[in-house]
Amino acid sequence: MGKLSGITVIDLSQFLPGPMLTVMMADQGADVIKIEPPAGDPARAMAPFEQGQSVWFRNLNRGKRTQVLDLKSDAGRARLTELIRTADVFVEGFRPGVMQRLGFDYASASALNPRIVYCSVSAFGQSGPLAHHPAHDLAVQALSGFLAVNDGPDGTPVVPGVPSADMAAGLTGLSAVLMALIGRQRTGKGDYVDIAMFDSLLPWCAHIAGSAIAGGEAPRSATQRSLGGAGFYQVYATSDGRHIALGGREIKFVRTLLTALDREDLIALGEADAGPAQAPLIAFLRETFATRTRDEWVAWFEDKDVAFSPVLDFAEALASKHVRATGLLVQADGAHHIAPAIRFAGESEWQPADAPGLGADG
Repeated sequence: MGKLSGITVIDLSQFLPGPMLTVMMADQGADVIKIEPPAGDPARAMAPFEQGQSVWFRNLNRGKRTQVLDLKSDAGRARLTELIRTADVFVEGFRPGVMQRLGFDYASASALNPRIVYCSVSAFGQSGPLAHHPAHDLAVQALSGFLAVNDGPDGTPVVPGVPSADMAAGLTGLSAVLMALIGRQRTGKGDYVDIAMFDSLLPWCAHIAGSAIAGGEAPRSATQRSLGGAGFYQVYATSDGRHIALGGREIKFVRTLLTALDREDLIALGEADAGPAQAPLIAFLRETFATRTRDEWVAWFEDKDVAFSPVLDFAEALASKHVRATGLLVQADGAHHIAPAIRFAGESEWQPADAPGLGADG
């Protein structure tokens, strides 16, 4: 029995943020009923495929049931109405106004079921000047300031490797839904949660955008301690065209590494302000790390207490000893799943449930 056994979730979301929210609930035993249009969630068609299903779709929709409903038809609306009456949670990811036009906005849903917790996930929320602006993750990162510091040495922003706005919305939405369920135990009433990708991502800048938050200048990567201006929070190329990362600026790490490299004279620079003051240290480390291969540096660092890591690609990371030892990649019936990060003491080893075929449950 999972922590959320007995909770029924109606999920009208597609792609990434909403399905991520609801798969975390399904992993903990919630009965998630995924409502799909006749064409299905577009993620079903996203390559690559394994065992006849999209890897993306399988990992975000395992353990759910699915029903195909045409919400523009009387039969589809009648069935959704029936489901809402006994549901605990309702999640939708349409653009603002769509659910009201369909007749299933929060006011309508709560009239059918006052205990329902209703969560809308959108790019910019249900109100405000950007509410109806179309956007996926990249555009949200651009408008929130994050893309500006996702830049290369020449200051040009590049496409982020992580859909941070999507994932922030999924995590924030899950937290809000669980808070509302806890509150319902006290009041007996459900609630409405307006989750915006923009709003969910913005607080993630607190440690890098302090000057701008306080009304001053925007941060620039080249002069920021966590964005590329510090020698010990930096990525370096190795002789084989690969890379390593130094990921800890504490002076103990600076002393350990620079002493081992016979450059105690540079230790003071490790505590200098990020930016030009650390340029000589960064230059030395670039030159040094370019003298050996990535794996030679891995061996060299083995006995040294320094926050060092090789830069792995996803195939290397998923095949690593750590992932194997912690059971984070699970194979079941020939298909692979990333295991939930949320695991509780005393639970048996996690095994993924199947992801449903389109319309498998009606």
